[in-house]
Amino acid sequence: MRLIAIETCTEMCSAALWVDGVLESVEVRAPRQHGELILRQVEELLARSDIARTSLDAVAVGRGPGAFTGVRLGLGVAQGMAFALDCPVIPISTLQTLAQQIVSERPDAPPGEVLAALDARMGEVYWSLHAIVDGRAQSAPEQVTAPSQVLPAWRGTPDRGIGAGFAAYPELVERSGLSEERLYPDALPRAREVAVLAVDAWERGEAIPPEQAQPVYLRDNVAEPSRPRGAGT
Repeated sequence: MRLIAIETCTEMCSAALWVDGVLESVEVRAPRQHGELILRQVEELLARSDIARTSLDAVAVGRGPGAFTGVRLGLGVAQGMAFALDCPVIPISTLQTLAQQIVSERPDAPPGEVLAALDARMGEVYWSLHAIVDGRAQSAPEQVTAPSQVLPAWRGTPDRGIGAGFAAYPELVERSGLSEERLYPDALPRAREVAVLAVDAWERGEAIPPEQAQPVYLRDNVAEPSRPRGAGT
């Protein structure tokens, strides 16, 4: 299995290459420079591994939620590459990739529930609660709400929390009931976790034709206000 993965939904711009179980990635926090960087990152990875584009089986992409321009850019680049290579696209949730980072950074961490949160601006957060099973963050319903409305039906607290939504809204930390050592408030979605989850999705037969790949914004009004808070591209 060979795939390239890209993630541009927040201020983190990253690409990853999976070749038969070997994973390489490149990433940089570069707000509003994703259009200039993402294809260079892809070419860098392919050149470093001496892999031809035509040998790729699929293109994986973070499909949102996230900043409108970043989500749109990532889907557009992934679709363009997939059309050119005549291969499918594998869209992956940005919140699920955040939860998967817990496993990447702490492979010894026990299974549990991970609350993933990103700044949605306009006083809201994108969030979802993911179970970690056999080293993988499971898919979960995604919501956009005010921080005060996160986890309204949760009985108890999650085991860990991850994502820049915690840094943007301190009240979310209190809402989650998590201690500092169980929080990763600076984390942003990365292509390396997109790749890992996309391989699983490929094995489940979830790759789709590029024209069927759709962004996920979670709100009808996707226009971004000008206030420079939280993740954006």
